[in-house]
Amino acid sequence: MAPFSSMSRAIAEGSSAQILRAERRIIEVHGRAADAFGLHNGQGTAGLSIALNEPFRVRLENRIGSPTLIHWHGLTPPWEQDGMPGMPAAALETDESRDYEFPLHEAGTFWMHSHLGLQEQALLAAPLIVHDPEELAIDRQDVVVMLHDFSFRPAEEILLALNAGGHGMAGASGIPATPDEHAGHAMDLESSSMSGMMVHANDIDFDAYLANDRTLDDPEIVPVERSGRIRLRIVNAAAATNFHIDTGELVASLIAVDGRNIAAIAGSRFPLAISQRIDLEITVPKTGGSFPILALREGDTARTGIVLATAGAATSRLSGLAELSAGFLDLEIEQRMQAATPLAEQPADRRLTADLFGGHGDYRWGVDLRDRSGSGPVTAARGERIEVAIRNRTGMSHPMHLHGHGFQVVAIGEQRFRGARRDTLLVPPETTVTIAFDADNPGRWMLHCHHLYHMAAGMVALLDYREAT
Repeated sequence: MAPFSSMSRAIAEGSSAQILRAERRIIEVHGRAADAFGLHNGQGTAGLSIALNEPFRVRLENRIGSPTLIHWHGLTPPWEQDGMPGMPAAALETDESRDYEFPLHEAGTFWMHSHLGLQEQALLAAPLIVHDPEELAIDRQDVVVMLHDFSFRPAEEILLALNAGGHGMAGASGIPATPDEHAGHAMDLESSSMSGMMVHANDIDFDAYLANDRTLDDPEIVPVERSGRIRLRIVNAAAATNFHIDTGELVASLIAVDGRNIAAIAGSRFPLAISQRIDLEITVPKTGGSFPILALREGDTARTGIVLATAGAATSRLSGLAELSAGFLDLEIEQRMQAATPLAEQPADRRLTADLFGGHGDYRWGVDLRDRSGSGPVTAARGERIEVAIRNRTGMSHPMHLHGHGFQVVAIGEQRFRGARRDTLLVPPETTVTIAFDADNPGRWMLHCHHLYHMAAGMVALLDYREAT
């Protein structure tokens, strides 16, 4: 298959639907063949590329040999087309196809993945890029990077080990039987105590960390031009791993998060939680060279990445282990983000709280979503401005994703501000963050942790509203 970074930018024309096939494939990880899933378009490349001035018009074909269904992460389709099995559409059976069509509201870097069982761990995911036609004329190279964590053991076995061992005791489910330089690094290297609570960066160790299906044993080398402008679209499609993105000697401008533009922030290291996306704009030095773009696993020395290289530039071998462990992800940059197109300023019509709990001696996680007044069940009405204060009472960070809506970050702790517009927000331990969104897309929508195993163990809530209440 063609690499992600050269993903077709062809735009669907006329009334024909783009084809998206869920398929089985073989990839190579550390010299070993591995079974994986994939999502490929009609040209056989990974993912979809669509113009904002066209509707989302896709025919999904299931060729994996078992039921599946795909969620259009970050898009805001009608509830019936969201891609969560049973809410309300049934899973797609083997060799069955289904047509999707709905309007697109925003250009940006999105992605798509299975929401059935634990299929996402087996790489049933791909980029979904919505292009602004006006930006296609910009002299700027698009480079797409999909990050994954990978285990040779089935995800079901990992979850069983977590259930049997409790929090932080499932490392053996992912460590290879044959040690190599990528294996055996300790779990929770960045663990500490906070107000008497043990705080952990990770609860699973994996065999490999992938960037566009490859490890740093054999990274993708992306050809770039001297003095060329690059738009680097990075998707954290990992099941259970947060990353720090390190651009090394290249200074980057962070221009969008979760597909929504922000006021640019310059830097060389950026946090990227599970299921989040960042767009970085980079200018290649006129002297040329090779430039690793690395993803550093939170709380660990493991890393993966790609290499940008001009013609003739020498590339040196990169180790999959860094010399120093990366620290915790935090909200320092989040506090500095400003949405390019913020929500209209207005008071909240409804205030909710979402208390995150679990991880205390067992592997049970949950979300207690309720009205701030504490009276009666959570209700909402179309047209309301809703604020949700998400309070993390656990010892791990949780990337919280809301289906069917984009939201704006409006507070961290007691500090109010007009932050980025997103669809996924990391909530660190003993932290409260508040998001705001408009109830403009009726349905029964999930608010859940995007750590796949936390979600499977119960960290899911539902917000239900219809045309009128």
